[in-house]
Amino acid sequence: MPTMNCRTERTEKMRRTTHVLALFLLAACATAPVIVPNQYGLRVVPDYATYQRLVRLDPSMRLVDVEHAVPGIGIDVRYATSNNFMHRPLYPIAKVFLRAPAAQALADVERELAPQGLGLKVFDGYRPYRITEAMWEPIKDPDFVADPSKGSRHNRGAAVDLTLVDLHTGDEIAMPTPYDDFTPRARQDFNDLPADVIANRAKLREVMVRHGFDPLPSEWWHFDYHSWQKFELMDVTLEELAAHQIAEGRAQANPSF
Repeated sequence: MPTMNCRTERTEKMRRTTHVLALFLLAACATAPVIVPNQYGLRVVPDYATYQRLVRLDPSMRLVDVEHAVPGIGIDVRYATSNNFMHRPLYPIAKVFLRAPAAQALADVERELAPQGLGLKVFDGYRPYRITEAMWEPIKDPDFVADPSKGSRHNRGAAVDLTLVDLHTGDEIAMPTPYDDFTPRARQDFNDLPADVIANRAKLREVMVRHGFDPLPSEWWHFDYHSWQKFELMDVTLEELAAHQIAEGRAQANPSF
């Protein structure tokens, strides 16, 4: 049998490589869930089953409970109470979830702050898309509430609202405004403030930026994880996420579960 010349051999290798790549892409398309666009043309993950399929394809998509990922971190979920700008509970449970890489980065922030006697208190993380729709109606100001026609980085599990606390007392450090203040004083560039407040805001901003978060100009408390674009908009409920994580924890503790 005649031996293939170099050109023929290269052509055969290229053919085989192209064939393997085509099979890989076909398999990926076959396993990736199909998400129907909503009224705004956005693809929003509608349920836990779809989210779970995406996580199988890319584990970095996993939403994790911040209290478990960052031991000792403070949680104050105002949207699970009536103490918020809507004056009614919007979340059924007081839970904060973030995508796994963002939660890890937040843990790194907490570790850097601890030697200074400071820690974090988190107000919000992942927000189901339906809540963004509810928030938009009374405000309709994209500086403070996400427009549902675009979606929120909170809906992607890649944004976090938080402040600094004194680890010894648990008290919040003085900041320009309370959380969810809709005045110009909440802006990152508002400087008609006491020097210590400006310094506290800068400290929070600088440590978050060092660990991969970008500040929102209109809100001193809001930070977006730097690769937020890779995460899908989601409408999976908080209670469903919490219930599955509890079940997963039990299964890991007891393999026969």
